[in-house]
Amino acid sequence: MSLPVSNLLPGGYSRFLWAWLALAGSLFGGRLSLAGPATEAGITAARRVVKIYGAGGIRGLEAYQTGILVSPTGHIVTALSTVLDAEAIDCVLDDGRRYQARLLGADLRRELAVLAIDGENLPCYQLTTTAPRAVAGTRVLALSNLFGVAVGDERVSLQHGVIAACVPLRARRGAHEAAYRGDAYILDCTTNNPGSPGGCLVDWQGQFLGMLGKELRAEPSGIWLSYALPADEVAQGYEQILAGEPSRDPDQQNDGRGYDPRLLGLELVPDLLDQTPPFIEAVLSDSAAAAASLQADDLIVALGSRTVSSQRGLRQELARLLPGDSVQLSLIRNGEIIIRDLGPLPPATDNGEEVLP
Repeated sequence: MSLPVSNLLPGGYSRFLWAWLALAGSLFGGRLSLAGPATEAGITAARRVVKIYGAGGIRGLEAYQTGILVSPTGHIVTALSTVLDAEAIDCVLDDGRRYQARLLGADLRRELAVLAIDGENLPCYQLTTTAPRAVAGTRVLALSNLFGVAVGDERVSLQHGVIAACVPLRARRGAHEAAYRGDAYILDCTTNNPGSPGGCLVDWQGQFLGMLGKELRAEPSGIWLSYALPADEVAQGYEQILAGEPSRDPDQQNDGRGYDPRLLGLELVPDLLDQTPPFIEAVLSDSAAAAASLQADDLIVALGSRTVSSQRGLRQELARLLPGDSVQLSLIRNGEIIIRDLGPLPPATDNGEEVLP
């Protein structure tokens, strides 16, 4: 975990230190990590970051996190968490002004929430669903109220690092799988700290790149992840919430029916019982299953890292994926385990009807 020096100082002294770092960077030829444009970008971003206080305060449940201003009138995007399960959600701006926020809505898939405060002419980021993705190696600044050490007009903590990769997120929180399965920035700075969820990620030119995620462990390695939701995903979730569009709960498996394996070119044996094993009866020609060399009588035993023991279980695990996610099946053939990659998952519906080959 990382605790910036700026937040070890009380009140306005942290702001003085930020300014001193900028000056020292110019005096010493930019050799300090927080210098010149990077420091200016960090200060600009900090003015758009909000300290959020709500429910929690017991073991394992922090009562604070971070948010990002995305409209001049006071819309705030943040991580959906137990902190927001409170009658009063307090928001503190960079200059120490305090507001009481109301929850406008939530995106369950992205685990993103939108709060609103009554403000005017607030510094903010303008979100766009067409925001370009940053590439691996991009130098970034991560701003958040990690450990809750900023309570008033103290500036939030700043960390610097690079984007290590942009890959589909596969992670867990305790025994529960994370709802979001889309692309995420994997960071080499330690943002997986209490208070960091909902924090702001920018590049060294100050461009908004994304929102810091919750404390999660990678699946199946169990390693703590430091990651951020890309800006375009944040914008899509924000717009859907404002438009009142329903958010698909990841636990709702297509009304219980799950995903039809025929979309992948798989005909399974007749499902006479709830626990009928997922034996392949036939493989449809010109399909993903045919291209991956699946055969009749293959027994499917796992999808990715998750085991399946029935046809119903296979359909439900497929339904947890998003269109475009990679489909990797583990099979038993002639007593041996083989692994086949079927490529990206096709969409399940089109205008409300199932799309079959």
